[in-house]
Amino acid sequence: MRETEKRRIVIVAPVRDEAEFLQGTIDCLVAQKLKPVEWLIVDDGSKDDTFAIAERAAQLYPWIRVVKRQDRGVRAVGPGVVEAYYFGYDQIITKEYDYICKMDGDIEIGPDYFSTLVEYFEKDPALGSASGKHFIEVEGALVEERTSDEMVAGMVNFYRRECFEAIGGFVRQVHWDGIAYHKARITGWRTRSIRNPKLDIIHKRLMGSSHQGIWHGRMRWGRGQYFMGTHPLYIIPMGVYRMAEEPFIIGGFGIIYGYFRAMLEGMTRYEEPGFRESLHAWQFEKLKIGTRLERIPEPPPGLYP
Repeated sequence: MRETEKRRIVIVAPVRDEAEFLQGTIDCLVAQKLKPVEWLIVDDGSKDDTFAIAERAAQLYPWIRVVKRQDRGVRAVGPGVVEAYYFGYDQIITKEYDYICKMDGDIEIGPDYFSTLVEYFEKDPALGSASGKHFIEVEGALVEERTSDEMVAGMVNFYRRECFEAIGGFVRQVHWDGIAYHKARITGWRTRSIRNPKLDIIHKRLMGSSHQGIWHGRMRWGRGQYFMGTHPLYIIPMGVYRMAEEPFIIGGFGIIYGYFRAMLEGMTRYEEPGFRESLHAWQFEKLKIGTRLERIPEPPPGLYP
């Protein structure tokens, strides 16, 4: 048996009203060459057939479990998702595992996804969290949702267990995924979204969208950036960068608007000693006006494209 085949993966998937997409996600997990030892699906108050679909899968596959969470009445992207995640996390049966993943119920991945991803972790001891690149279907074609190579896809948020525990898990607030991968870097771990066809993620919903519409979703993105502590000098070029992708102009403007609206409202920000200082240094490096504070050991030559 290859060493990677011994690695134990636990997945927690908070889902709400995902009947349209969940079966496709289940089929992808069933087809994995390296299957999780436990996949806990948390139904977060669905009003459609999500729970029934998940229950049928659990009856067929012993490594799939389903738990139901009381309906809070509304879909709460961000803190609500993390609360649902921890509702499941606290009920994980498997005590010995190597990797922990928060996964959405509206994605599709190829059968080599987890086996390929684990190979990167095995070759790079400093890799704490990673994903593939994610794509959205537009008029029958796959279009990449652009992200930094250091950003880990929120819809398949995969962590080495030691790294996840070192950062204290996910913050139960908006922009939890961004805070998590920045904290990983601060605690000495590398994070990556890796360009490899075997790691492609098909996302069934546009990144930064919302059940209330794209404008609401992009404003929420901007508010999340403000909460995280993003520097105002960084949010402007970031918003302009996002104007060049769908929904053109308005999407990027919504991020900027959401950020400065949160500032004017006096929104509470994420406070942890040293976090914002590190975040600003990283952002200034991206703007080519500064240098990051952390120095993580270089990966093996040629491992990442």
